[in-house]
Amino acid sequence: GAPRHAGLGTSEASVSLTATGLPVGPARKAEAGRICFVASPAPVAMEGCEQLAGIYGNCKPAEADIIVALGGDGFMLETIHMALELGKPVYGMNRGSVGFLMNNFSTEGLLERLNGAQEAILYPLRMHAVTVTGSVEEALAFNEVSLLRQIRQAAKIRISTDGRVRLPELSCDGVLIST
Repeated sequence: GAPRHAGLGTSEASVSLTATGLPVGPARKAEAGRICFVASPAPVAMEGCEQLAGIYGNCKPAEADIIVALGGDGFMLETIHMALELGKPVYGMNRGSVGFLMNNFSTEGLLERLNGAQEAILYPLRMHAVTVTGSVEEALAFNEVSLLRQIRQAAKIRISTDGRVRLPELSCDGVLIST
């Protein structure tokens, strides 16, 4: 998926990570014309999006009861980030190359599938990075958080999770923390 990262323009940073449960999936009844279909740039995903929009209608994300993401796992993760800001549930349909997070693609019976889908709770990493100058970078990550230095000097990084310091100091070029 698309990594959430903070580039470090200074030589030191403190990173705090906490897990927060976020519901993803149908929270309300889906109706034709109240579904937002979004697709990755892959031709097969865009074609599927056109087919579904032609059958069920399409609306803007803010007006939708649910957002249907067509693509692979990376696109699903991008869509979840977008949907979080809107408070909308996401239903993924595989039109990519991997699709571990996705449901099978079908144009038939979509309303029944959406309304019968089980809600899942996701636990993203909540990154809170503080640089040596005191500036703050924050982001949610569903796959990984990467911190990379942006100057020639090695970064000095302290890592804590759930308020507990796990690594007091690490001199490195960067770190990758996965869920």
